[in-house]
Amino acid sequence: MDKSFWGNRRFYEEILIIGFPVALQNLLTTSAGMVDTIMIGTQGETALAAVGICSLFSMLLFSAYFGFCNGGIIFFAQYWGAKDEGGICRAYGLTLVTMMAAGLIFAAAAVFTPDFIMGIYTDKESIRAAGVPYLRIVGWSYPLQVLAMAIASLLRSIEKVKIPLFASIASIVTNTFLNWLLIFGMLGFPKLGVEGAAIGTLISQVVHILVLYIYCFLDKGSFVTRVRDHFRWSRSFVRQFFTKTIFVVCNEVSYGTGQLLLNIIIGRQIEEGIAAFAIFRVMEGFIFAFFGGLANASSVMVGKRVGAGEHLEGYRDAKRFVALVPLVTLFLLIIIIIFRNSILGLFGLGEQAQFYARGMLYIYALTGTIRTCNYMNNNIFRSGGESVFGTVIEFCGLFFISIPAAAISGLVLRLPFLAVFFMLYLDEFIRLGIILWYMNSGKWIKPVTSLGREGLANFRKQMALGGK
Repeated sequence: MDKSFWGNRRFYEEILIIGFPVALQNLLTTSAGMVDTIMIGTQGETALAAVGICSLFSMLLFSAYFGFCNGGIIFFAQYWGAKDEGGICRAYGLTLVTMMAAGLIFAAAAVFTPDFIMGIYTDKESIRAAGVPYLRIVGWSYPLQVLAMAIASLLRSIEKVKIPLFASIASIVTNTFLNWLLIFGMLGFPKLGVEGAAIGTLISQVVHILVLYIYCFLDKGSFVTRVRDHFRWSRSFVRQFFTKTIFVVCNEVSYGTGQLLLNIIIGRQIEEGIAAFAIFRVMEGFIFAFFGGLANASSVMVGKRVGAGEHLEGYRDAKRFVALVPLVTLFLLIIIIIFRNSILGLFGLGEQAQFYARGMLYIYALTGTIRTCNYMNNNIFRSGGESVFGTVIEFCGLFFISIPAAAISGLVLRLPFLAVFFMLYLDEFIRLGIILWYMNSGKWIKPVTSLGREGLANFRKQMALGGK
């Protein structure tokens, strides 16, 4: 492989500038989540499993609004590359409105029907009872979470990545401190257990929003505070926005729905397996902490170049990211596996649950490496303006391969828990070859800016000559 394939100093400097703060923010968030899980774990495996189930509903919310967020990022990054400030404001306004609609629906469901939601995820009455009060409180934080994500995504797309990091640090410190106070009843506060963790989450989201808005109001040129410009939508802009984002939304919603079905299957397995699965999700978060930084950097770097008409350089950067991600993922997984016993010992799991957690890590060393590669490809397709191909491939893999395999193995054949867990990732192996072929073709570069469209014909000629 040509040494130039791995990029030059510029490539890695941009990754550090754009991706490192995001990776650090994700790492801090995941670390705080691990501390929360350790605190909740002191309340017993039932409490741990209950909060783990509630986090799955939060992940479904994330899937519901993140489609619009990811769709908005297409426009943020490409308009930023084309230096179109009006386009950035319009895209932010429409992105926020669509995201908030999902946030309010999920908040209402969590606050007013928590027992129904818990019943969907698990048939274990003790887990349902422990999760209902947590979900009812934490549901109030969902609209705040959506607003914070919209602002942070815009700031990252225009390469102002430090402010979301600082806001996240303030939120994490608040959440951890309040959890310590309210879960255990320290410094004269009532001992609230799981409900205390929910209150800490809610207040920390308020702090998160306050820090973001204080910065935006102090920054006189901030796109976030130019409210009048957020709603200057033309019919052609709205049509273009939804044409690009609808498939991203469908991708995220179908993914979230698929994960819901898979989690329902997991929620009907052995209770020790459910508790171990909650711990696995925390450790998986460490992988996605670094991966999220790389994904954000790829969206900004590739999208900016496509928007500016620098398609060949954007294409080359994309291929570098696709090669880099599996290596980083595998390296991190090897480190976690080496220290697995020390890490798992922090959570207060029983011997059987620890056995399942170790087994999931071994399986994920293979499946997770492939999964992050597939995810990165799809993420880059979107930043380049292509939102259909990845959606169709992911939908088919999830609903025609993984879900049927998990359902048959877990609910019909009643196979061992780890065998059921492996089925969750079965589709990743089949999708890999198809996605890599499409990445290599360069057909995913579909600009939304006029400057980007002007350079497209020349890029197609260069690709026909072998990308030279």
